[in-house]
Amino acid sequence: MNMLTPMPDRAAADEISVDLAIEGMTCASCSGRVERALRKLDGVGLAEVNLASETARVLARGVDAAAMIAAVERAGYGAHVIDPAGDADEAARRERAARRDYEVLAISAALTAPLVIGMIADLAGARFMLPGWLALALATPVQVWIGARFYRAGYKALRAGSANMDVLVALGTSAAYGMSLYLLLRSWMVGGRPVLYFDSSTVVITLILFGKLLEQRGKRQTGAALQALTALRPARATLRAADGTERQVAVGAIRLGDLVVVKPGERIAVDGTIRAGESAIDLSMLTGESVPVSKGVGDPVTGGAINGDGVLLVETTAVGGETTLARIIRLVETAQSGKAPIQALVDRVAAVFVPAVLVVALITLIGWLLAGGTVEHAVLTAVAVLVIACPCSLGLATPTAVMAGTGVAATHGILIKDAETLERARSIDTVAFDKTGTLTQGQPTVVALHAVEGGDPVAVLRLAAAVQRGSEHPLARAVLARAAADGVQPPGAAAVKALPGRGIEAVVNGRRLMLGSGRLLGESGADAGTLRDVAATLEHEGRTVSWLIDRGAVDQADTPAVLGLLAFGDAVKSGSRRAVAALRARGIRVVLLTGDSQGSAAVAAKALGIDEVRAELLPGEKADMVRRLRNEGRIVAMVGDGVNDAPALAAADLGIAMATGSDVAMHTAGITLMRGDPTLVAAALDIANKTFGKIRQGLFWAFAFNTIGIPLAGLGLLNPMIAGAAMAASSVIVVTNALLLRRWRAGR
Repeated sequence: MNMLTPMPDRAAADEISVDLAIEGMTCASCSGRVERALRKLDGVGLAEVNLASETARVLARGVDAAAMIAAVERAGYGAHVIDPAGDADEAARRERAARRDYEVLAISAALTAPLVIGMIADLAGARFMLPGWLALALATPVQVWIGARFYRAGYKALRAGSANMDVLVALGTSAAYGMSLYLLLRSWMVGGRPVLYFDSSTVVITLILFGKLLEQRGKRQTGAALQALTALRPARATLRAADGTERQVAVGAIRLGDLVVVKPGERIAVDGTIRAGESAIDLSMLTGESVPVSKGVGDPVTGGAINGDGVLLVETTAVGGETTLARIIRLVETAQSGKAPIQALVDRVAAVFVPAVLVVALITLIGWLLAGGTVEHAVLTAVAVLVIACPCSLGLATPTAVMAGTGVAATHGILIKDAETLERARSIDTVAFDKTGTLTQGQPTVVALHAVEGGDPVAVLRLAAAVQRGSEHPLARAVLARAAADGVQPPGAAAVKALPGRGIEAVVNGRRLMLGSGRLLGESGADAGTLRDVAATLEHEGRTVSWLIDRGAVDQADTPAVLGLLAFGDAVKSGSRRAVAALRARGIRVVLLTGDSQGSAAVAAKALGIDEVRAELLPGEKADMVRRLRNEGRIVAMVGDGVNDAPALAAADLGIAMATGSDVAMHTAGITLMRGDPTLVAAALDIANKTFGKIRQGLFWAFAFNTIGIPLAGLGLLNPMIAGAAMAASSVIVVTNALLLRRWRAGR
């Protein structure tokens, strides 16, 4: 079973895709500036920068990674190419950086604490303040050494012709520190007891560092699902040589066709086929399936799955980037690094936000001076405006929610192609299902076999098996299985040709034979005779009927004649009725689109609670039906698993493919369900809706803090310390709110 294939690349064949780690971004305006710098390069077709994951994905033609890195550096940031093989090194680097940040925060807090104690005591009426020289000694390392990161980043931003959060923080804290230094020096020269504001600058810096640490921790947690998937890759495996000896080797050294020994409790290192042994395989991290699946000789296994209590010998069929696990990781990475359409609005706001805040702060300063306020009060009020207006939370609202939502979906076996798909999925109001393999097991069996009067049913089975030899269609497998069970040996066939939506034809023993649907029977002009009533009865029972038609000798133009019919039964999946009920409970219209006969489709629809059925459809007609639904103003998701479903999947607003089906279906789908459980359709729409809800909530908090906070600060109702705390709190709230998606469970 091929569980997953790569999604079609948006880039042309000669385009390259480069993933960059971006260093130094602090807010939405930063990510926007990096994006613009990359897009200015000739040959860059797509550049998407994700603030939450601190990465950029670039599609380009004729541009190498060095040029991209140089463009990012000119914009004032650092960059390096992400090496998939270096995940451990990158994680270690981030861990060291986080440890340094904690140490710096501890030092900043220790230096700030005495200043805060003095301020609190003064507010309490104790009239206690630290000596000016001591306050200066405590504040200067915080402002100059610990705050140097804001000066460096702000300078780079201004040099690149724009402004970001660091500019706001550097200006605000420098104003408070500089004013305090001026008042202190003046008191030393002319005497007096000055009111100093060193505590404002140091507390703001400390609070921002604290908020950034909480924010970084939250961002790491939003990517926890991807990290968990990456951790499924075993580093080493046991290789069995041709002489029967076994040795431990790095997974990267394994080649196609190699035999790998998997011991009980080990993770399977490669995709492959079992050649010896049997065991129960735990696929929960790959498909969300909680119950281990029994596997034996000839069954496929997937790298990253956990072997149960048996020893397996696995022949390798895929390694490296071609394994199912690697493809899943690529899909999740793509979804998490992409931008939802709503982010475009945020980017436009962020592009003008910081310059606008600088103007507002200047107006505040001048306004208070003109109103007769003291210089100290005017400066502190302007500082409060600068500090509270940080656009960090604005830039984090969308990517953190997307990362959390796509990550938790992946752990439940739902792979979402990109952020645009996620946003589109929340609006679906109509779901169209294919029947065979989607709502039914897709493992039909031959339940009835009839020949025309005077004919031989065994001969009908033999000829039908000959026509179907080599086909992978579920009905073909059912025919061949019945022939093998009955001991029927089919003859050879030539000139085999698929008839999409109708059936198949071939030359057998010099005769042109066709096997297919009632539509094929009608188009052939053959007379079914008394078998027509038999077929009607079988279809009324919910059976799928295929007709065997003889078109005569190859070199003759004989009148087509019916030789017999075969009837197939296919059990409905256990979760299909629940899936339909869950969708209808959400107010979603459910439609069944199938190539099966009207009778068979009607029986299945009645059993599942589906009111609207379109049967006997060719692949193109399925797509036309989807377009018709869209023309009615419906937003349509198509769910299918077969080659015949690909046109309809492409025609829908959202294609949802079962990974148990064909490669072509998954190529055209926006969402892939890693196991053939139709209840995941409602779950996929639910997580999309929940994720978009978190995006809206995050943007609300981001805009609310600024919409309310900036006027309050401008009116002098917030001091810089409270403004700094509010700014840090806004980012933490946005990230923490997105993390609540990790508690999502399908069907709850």
